[in-house]
Amino acid sequence: MTKHAYDEFRALHHTDAPLLLPNAWDHASAAALAAAGFRAVGTTSLGVAAAAGLPDGTGATRAETVRLARRLTRLDALISVDVEGGFSDEPGEVAALAAELAEAGAVGINIEDGRADGTLRDAAHQAEILAAVREAVGGRVFINARTDTYWLRGAGRTASETGERLEAYRGAGADGVFVPGLRDLRLIAELTSALRNTPLNILHAADGPSMPELTEAGVRRVSCGSLLFRAALGAAVTAVRAVADGTAQAEGIPSYAETQELADGFAP
Repeated sequence: MTKHAYDEFRALHHTDAPLLLPNAWDHASAAALAAAGFRAVGTTSLGVAAAAGLPDGTGATRAETVRLARRLTRLDALISVDVEGGFSDEPGEVAALAAELAEAGAVGINIEDGRADGTLRDAAHQAEILAAVREAVGGRVFINARTDTYWLRGAGRTASETGERLEAYRGAGADGVFVPGLRDLRLIAELTSALRNTPLNILHAADGPSMPELTEAGVRRVSCGSLLFRAALGAAVTAVRAVADGTAQAEGIPSYAETQELADGFAP
């Protein structure tokens, strides 16, 4: 990805409102989001994994993630890629993955410290990984460092540990930080204040703070995570039940021609 694209993506984290980042799981979903006017699109690790019949968060989808990134970067959109924990515990291997994604045209990368067993990677080791990624792609790819202190069962769930981890990750070279599962507006505001100019990313939750509330708290990026993928699955089941029941289909379903257009100009 070019320096210009990195600068554009970074600038989206410093506007009057948070960057709303929708998350795609395949070419069609990303193309539809780009066509709908979303300049930046992320990937969802759950969507990528589930679509391939693989478990999420276990490091099993490296090949699928890279292959999808190579497809999505052909779109006229800024693409950020969720790589779970980097698909390795070795800093050099994660850095090599980041470089591969950068060469493919990705503008962002999301790296988490949660592990498949429900624990958190050692913060110092995670910082080593982030530093290696920074050395490999710094200034070309926006590094979003995610901590799962409020996401995984068995994780610390303490404000102090969260703050310490974010500070360590920022010091290691992260461009932004991400705390999925955090919904307490007071704690969110405290974090944004402590982070100063480092953008804080929060995961949207139906029963969590609204966009205006998150804006007021200083959040700079709001991700949809697996929401759109799960919504699509639900809509598919609803549609086939309407066929079986003889009831009307929901409005807004794209036509065959509209869907086919999503592939125009992007054929191999």
